[in-house]
Amino acid sequence: MKRLTLNINGVDRALIVDPQKKLSDVLRENLLLTGCKVCCDTGQCGTCTVLIDNKPIKACMVPVEKYTAGQKIVTIEGIGTADNLHPLQVAWMAHGGAQCGVCTPGFLMSAKALLDKNQSPTREEVRTWFNRNRNACRCTGYQPLVNAVMDAAAVLRGEKKKEDLLERAPQNGSIMGSRYHRPSAVAKVTGTWDFGADVTMHMPPDTLHLALVQAQVSHANIRGIDTSEAEKMPGVVKVVTWKDVKGRNAITGLITFPTNKGDGWDRPILNKDKVFQFGDAIAIVCADTVEHARAAADKVKVDLEVLPAYMDGWAAQDPEALEIHPGVPNAYYEQGVIKGEETAPLMAKADAVVEVETYCSRQPHLHIEPDCGCAYFDDQGVLTIQSKSIGLHLHHAMIAPGLGIAPDKLLLIQNPTGGTFGYKFSPTIEALLGVACMATERPVSLVYTQFQNITYTGKRSPADVKVKLGADKNGKLMAMETDWWLDHGPYSEFGDLVTSRQGQFTGAGYDIKNIRGHGRTICTNHAWGSAFRAFGSPQAFLASETAMDMLAEKLGMDPLDLRYLNIYREGATTPTGQKPDVLCLEQLLDMIRPKWEEAKKRKAAYAEPGKAYGIGLSIGMYGCGLDGPDSSEAAIELTPTGVTAYNAWQDHGQGSDLSTQTFVHETLRPLGLIPEQIKLVMNRTDLPNSGPAGGSRSNVFVGQAIRVSCEMLLNAMRKPDGSYRSYEEMVAEHIPLRYDGKWVAHDCTECDPVTGQGNPFPVYMYEVFLPEVVVDLETGKTTVVKFTTAVDVGTIINRATVDGQIYGGLAQGVGLALTEDFDDLQKHTNLLDCGLPYPRDIPDNMEILYLETPRSEGPYGAAGVGEAPLT
Repeated sequence: MKRLTLNINGVDRALIVDPQKKLSDVLRENLLLTGCKVCCDTGQCGTCTVLIDNKPIKACMVPVEKYTAGQKIVTIEGIGTADNLHPLQVAWMAHGGAQCGVCTPGFLMSAKALLDKNQSPTREEVRTWFNRNRNACRCTGYQPLVNAVMDAAAVLRGEKKKEDLLERAPQNGSIMGSRYHRPSAVAKVTGTWDFGADVTMHMPPDTLHLALVQAQVSHANIRGIDTSEAEKMPGVVKVVTWKDVKGRNAITGLITFPTNKGDGWDRPILNKDKVFQFGDAIAIVCADTVEHARAAADKVKVDLEVLPAYMDGWAAQDPEALEIHPGVPNAYYEQGVIKGEETAPLMAKADAVVEVETYCSRQPHLHIEPDCGCAYFDDQGVLTIQSKSIGLHLHHAMIAPGLGIAPDKLLLIQNPTGGTFGYKFSPTIEALLGVACMATERPVSLVYTQFQNITYTGKRSPADVKVKLGADKNGKLMAMETDWWLDHGPYSEFGDLVTSRQGQFTGAGYDIKNIRGHGRTICTNHAWGSAFRAFGSPQAFLASETAMDMLAEKLGMDPLDLRYLNIYREGATTPTGQKPDVLCLEQLLDMIRPKWEEAKKRKAAYAEPGKAYGIGLSIGMYGCGLDGPDSSEAAIELTPTGVTAYNAWQDHGQGSDLSTQTFVHETLRPLGLIPEQIKLVMNRTDLPNSGPAGGSRSNVFVGQAIRVSCEMLLNAMRKPDGSYRSYEEMVAEHIPLRYDGKWVAHDCTECDPVTGQGNPFPVYMYEVFLPEVVVDLETGKTTVVKFTTAVDVGTIINRATVDGQIYGGLAQGVGLALTEDFDDLQKHTNLLDCGLPYPRDIPDNMEILYLETPRSEGPYGAAGVGEAPLT
């Protein structure tokens, strides 16, 4: 130990610390300055950025002994407070720069260092600065962040006023469609928003810290587990194995497809007999410190009989391949599509036929905040698990039987959450926390390393898709044939659902009256498949949109003209036979056409040696919902000072706090409330079941439930003369103050597993994409230089939020197309090597063209938005 005096935010702080301890750990653990976030611990994400003598430094990379006396350290807590924000913090709020917010403190500190030495940077200088300092954001697509820096610079130059950056709520006016900031924005830009790793630091002193014993191979039989040496290690309280699990020791996939050959109980909490994938948890060490737990985990001995590992769908379908789950074939679910006439005769008559086979990679979510959580028994004896769950009620049902606990004795709570982009639609850490807490009867906490985060969470399921398209000489589509398989890893949860998505979205957007298709879900030993933004649709559109380009080339048609000829118009139906909710694609293509013509001119004029200019055009669409009947619940309560809104609209960066506030404010406008009078109580399983926050369903379903509950309150408050009762009058007349609303998509049906026909979603989103790229013809390196998109997501509830979702989704699409993969278990183990795009990898020139076609089934005409830009 060493006594050091560090000057932190202008104050000398005397500390006694291990000199090898990282500065980030000293700031967080010794000084509780948790605005310094630690997410990668390798300097690749920038969330821990602080200033040392006005230079941006990654605190996770600096041992505290490197600190030199007299140096001044500034953290996010030192640049502004809630009552006196720095112009950068205000600009971040104004531009929606803090979506999930986990990267926000690091970006703000980095930006402050730039503006302290250059108050007039160009946009490219800002982007280069962030790129050089490895500031990464997975949510925003970077453009809003650059916009914020430019506005803050203008304030510092005296050209703008800080107070004018934020859009104010009009007196008794609507905030719908505005750029009003999120209720969580101030906490996020000041570093006081406590994410999961911060929450674990507030746990009681007797909390046990967990470390996992994980498989280092992808497929094996477990012959024995020896914990004896680990149990003798310092600080160890217990080593938990499958023997300590009181329930079924499995997470149920809640299989609802009757043709699924599995039962959904194939994912162990702690593996007993077999290893199914790299990283499977075999034991949990519970100790007094993280360091002691990890040291002991290394001493657990697992005797394995290594088996052949089937790391892709081709290998797992080999006739000689073992059944990964004995008794269940590796191809365990099949989905058909039968629409219209037989396609073979039509293909024979077609004037032009093209065939394409595409493979969409195993895209990692690359959420910057690692998976994390804690568990404890509350004062009522209820097992309480706090995590990043975006499906609290869903996960409650999936893990309770496996834990062996009565449902009423299990409570799940969502922590403030760094982006998940869908991986947390699956339970990950929850059951592990529950098992350890139940086995030790002590509070427990677990924070994954970034290595664990990448290797032991779900991924987008890769898909091999074959498409055959036939058209007449004019380009009118006559028929489509499809054949696909989808690699869903070893665990079946939601595998049948994502396989059915291929039938729903391959060829979607076009009036194709005759379709025959067949697909399979394949069990492999690679990472398990989980939900990812636009669940299943990139795999589908990659194939059918590529086929459309090939068909245009074969017919000698402009790719836009071919699409324009075949898009949905009156009388058209989707691949599932459903009538489109709105007909907007013609208008979207009309909006994009001038941009397309300009892009063609740029392509024709480009003449740089060794390089080529490319332009692309595609359409995409996605449904809002979970397939078939779906519903959400919400509640509203009148209080002496305003109202309290209750729901479980889980937030992972998309802004459910602001959306809830906006829907409540809009519906209750007759009461004259201001946004600050709306209190939010959200995201626990003892609140109304709003359903999981995935599939772009929440804005539609929860929004409608909020509207219904608020209308019920208004009806109760309304007097015969049309005015409204006060809180005091409601109490005096014994009229209930709380109203629970529910909204159900009654007319939706699941898609038939044989024909693929059905009405799965009440509302759809539509988007047209126009990227422009420069390709180095020698190396193949591709740079996206401009991206234009025309989008219709119905009524826009908040403009800054929708902008951010579009920019962020496009950025993830660029990553999927060019850099992102999780394939090589030796290489793809950190953010950089998995291909996370940094600011210079994403074009600053991104233009969004909005069309707002109100949806009859959407709240105030709104659809969802998050999935649309990644289709």
